[in-house]
Amino acid sequence: MSTRTIRVTVRGAFDALTDEQRAGLLERAGEHDVAFAAYTAEGSLTYDIATRPFFTFRFAGTAETEQDIPAVVRHAETAAATYLTEHGYAYKNLTSQAVDMSQVPLGKRGKKEEARRTT
Repeated sequence: MSTRTIRVTVRGAFDALTDEQRAGLLERAGEHDVAFAAYTAEGSLTYDIATRPFFTFRFAGTAETEQDIPAVVRHAETAAATYLTEHGYAYKNLTSQAVDMSQVPLGKRGKKEEARRTT
């Protein structure tokens, strides 16, 4: 049985930020720009607090079976909530979406790579 790569995107909104918290987020905004977004095991946080109060975490996990995917999602949601809480940020409206990368159709480049490997 092969291991599946699962990408989990957790979205939400900062809630009731103080002026100090907002200023701190603005200071570190460059580190959390979407240009640096990546799906990682520890999670990648992006936001644009100057224009809107929303954030996105991107997590990469693995699952052996389809039945394991909800546990990967719960882990990502818990990690996002833990990060926000540890940094003193109130939040609301957490939602998540998981994608099993083994189910994503190959694009043109992927098909060429696959053909090269099988010949």
